[in-house]
Amino acid sequence: MKVATITLNPALDLTGQLNTLVVDNVNLVDQASLTPGGKGINVARVLHDLGTKASVSGWLGDENQDPFVHLFQQIDAKDEFLRQSGTTRTNVKLAETNGRVTDINFPGMAIDHQAVQQMEKKLIELAATHQWFVLAGSLPRGVSPTLYQRWIELLNKHGARVIFDSSADALSYGLEAAPYLVKPNEHELAQWIGHELNDETAIIKAARQLINKGITHVLVSRGSDGVIWVTDKQVVKAKPPKMNVVSTVGAGDSMVAAMTHALIQGWDVTKSVTYATAVSALAVTQVSVGIGDQSKLESLIEQIQVSELPNT
Repeated sequence: MKVATITLNPALDLTGQLNTLVVDNVNLVDQASLTPGGKGINVARVLHDLGTKASVSGWLGDENQDPFVHLFQQIDAKDEFLRQSGTTRTNVKLAETNGRVTDINFPGMAIDHQAVQQMEKKLIELAATHQWFVLAGSLPRGVSPTLYQRWIELLNKHGARVIFDSSADALSYGLEAAPYLVKPNEHELAQWIGHELNDETAIIKAARQLINKGITHVLVSRGSDGVIWVTDKQVVKAKPPKMNVVSTVGAGDSMVAAMTHALIQGWDVTKSVTYATAVSALAVTQVSVGIGDQSKLESLIEQIQVSELPNT
């Protein structure tokens, strides 16, 4: 296994599709699904569809682990999760026909100091056999936002390349440890930098500050406007065609998976960002996470507009 995805706060995602969500009223759901989720788990699902096997780890509640175990078997992922006494949380996602998604995210299990120590030992163990790590998602209760920083530094010392995708304080602390690649969206990047980013020049300048911290790749996702990828030598913009948005759930995770796959393959920046943008664009046309139709992906790749931007 070359890549391990780490999901510290997984969830069972209860997704409902409905016409329009009306607050303070009874809402009838047209279709529903209950699937194991969490950013790192979603990344592993898409990696499998792209042809890259992954090990998966983090914390799972032992009382409702069966759906996760079944998924890991389906995607041929090596189960390295640590079991905790209790129940993994359930998150609710309500997807409207206009593409708007309302997320109701519940807190995860409370994690104690012993569990943190066990997870750190597991990371060191995995670092002996895995070159790439995807650390993605929020942190459960009882875990300090500084934890990502410490573990990224630990993995860096073991020679691993860390791809990092989180938010809020966990993102800010993790960025200080200089992961190999980060994927903030433009709003998260603005929050980190402390002011709004009103144009591409401002986004590039903010991303450049992360490059100056020792981060090799900064991939800024911008929704329907695509992505801007910044390295120390190059800035590339990729934009997808207008898509029929069904749900944005998992689109960011799909991009992370595609980027991870591309980096493992050793592709150049232009090919990688084209591929990642296409995979993410395909994700918004469906409710489920994964690549259901490879022919649609190939068609989308041809439609991605890629351009070089000034390396300010």
